[in-house]
Amino acid sequence: MTNQASNQTVSLAALISRAERAGRGAPPVERWKPDFCGDIDMVIRADGTWLYQGTPIRREALKRLFSSVLRKDEDGRTYLVTPVEKLGIIVDDAPFVAVEMTREETGEGPTLTFRTDVGDVVKAGPDHPMRFAVGEEGAFRPYLLVRGRLEAALTRSLAFDLAEWLEEDERGFFLTSNGARFDVPQVAA
Repeated sequence: MTNQASNQTVSLAALISRAERAGRGAPPVERWKPDFCGDIDMVIRADGTWLYQGTPIRREALKRLFSSVLRKDEDGRTYLVTPVEKLGIIVDDAPFVAVEMTREETGEGPTLTFRTDVGDVVKAGPDHPMRFAVGEEGAFRPYLLVRGRLEAALTRSLAFDLAEWLEEDERGFFLTSNGARFDVPQVAA
């Protein structure tokens, strides 16, 4: 399903064709150990808007470049990292937004694949778990681990699409993808 009309389906090939970085990984920022150089005036809003000094970054190529050198450290902060510098930024919610999704049935069960607003294509599963937060008024808020500690928040329409695939057993509501089970908190279900 897409984040557009919920009756349209998206093939995995079409989803990947729209993702510029598909098959190409991000730089190895987890291995880089630069000194902290301070904070810069960059903010990633919850809706996926990137701001530099209060002005939206409108060039998608620049946003994708910055996204490739993001890292969230154990201290919970997010940084732009190069081999020689580490700059702190502010992230209101998740640094990425999942904007498209496809669900494929295999002999092993369903596999959910997502495309982010910065071109990552990620299959939810053991290496890329999903989690569900409870937002305002008990709202169902799903997230997907993209890389490192960086997550993508699903758009509201994708969350509604995802809710259609919830299953229930004696432990409660859950979702499966790529052989992994992701439990949904009771309040959100």
